[in-house]
Amino acid sequence: MAARIPAEERLTNLVVALMATEIGLTKQQILASVSGYRQRADGRSEALDKMFERDKDELRSLGIPIETLGDHADPNDLREARYRIPKAEYDLPVDIEFTPAELAVLRLAGSVWSEESLSADAQAGVRKIRALGIDVDEPIIGFAPRITARDAAFAPLQGAIERSVEVGFDYLKPGEQAPRRRRVQPLALVEYEARWHVFGIDVDAQGDRMFLLTRIVGDVAVTSVSFPAELREGAGERALASLEAVAAAHSALLEVTPGTEAALRLGRRAQQAVQGIRIPYVDLNILADELASYGPEVRVVEPVVLRDAVIERLQAVEAAHDAGQDIANGKGGA
Repeated sequence: MAARIPAEERLTNLVVALMATEIGLTKQQILASVSGYRQRADGRSEALDKMFERDKDELRSLGIPIETLGDHADPNDLREARYRIPKAEYDLPVDIEFTPAELAVLRLAGSVWSEESLSADAQAGVRKIRALGIDVDEPIIGFAPRITARDAAFAPLQGAIERSVEVGFDYLKPGEQAPRRRRVQPLALVEYEARWHVFGIDVDAQGDRMFLLTRIVGDVAVTSVSFPAELREGAGERALASLEAVAAAHSALLEVTPGTEAALRLGRRAQQAVQGIRIPYVDLNILADELASYGPEVRVVEPVVLRDAVIERLQAVEAAHDAGQDIANGKGGA
């Protein structure tokens, strides 16, 4: 019995075979001749067919352009389809050159995302950098920044964006007692003010919407309902422009105690005002949560609705503390 070829070696053999042909190879030719498939040609053609389809999908997700060629007389007839990798689309242009500084930036960009947050597009970029002979595993300039996404919704949303399929999730807006189900065509994930948002088309509302990942309740359901991938073009830029426009239209005037954590953190994104500092914000409730966490280090001057929201949170903390003290002193409980 022949030794089984590892999946990585099989994929490499498939890439080499598809790049070596101009006219393409049929599925039957691939299964009969490419190492990794031919060793398993034991009569289970259905299992081999599924393996080949999975391999094609995986290579395409890595950025490798596998072209499907139909019948010359009827291009839509794929019963005898041939497959190939056009070298012109896969290879870097022969005249492209990178300076050492540019290669270092490419390597740094490839190393920024942690593995659990790395998208298929980013993984493809890292592999192409490695193809240039650059080791992206070693940090440069002494350290490499890292980006991680801790929201549970991030990974399924990222996968749905890359596949251009709809998702469903329960979303709880401030002031609402129960979450509401949303059907969304996700177009981009954007980070703004250290929080992740998903930008997309709300299918039921038939319009663009922005959703904060921390307000998604429960699991994200990824469907098989597809939408045109062209809708994703420029979506990230539109999303950031929308968030910046909201922030420009809303600001809070704060008095902050110098030398405190609040002064350090808020000062990074604030403008000096006659009375304290002015902070732009996108979401009043999120800003109220942050300001309440600083306790007496911050006082909200305006708007009044933000000041009331911060006071409400501080009163809730005080009430919870008093209740805990009562229980500890034996004054509470049944």
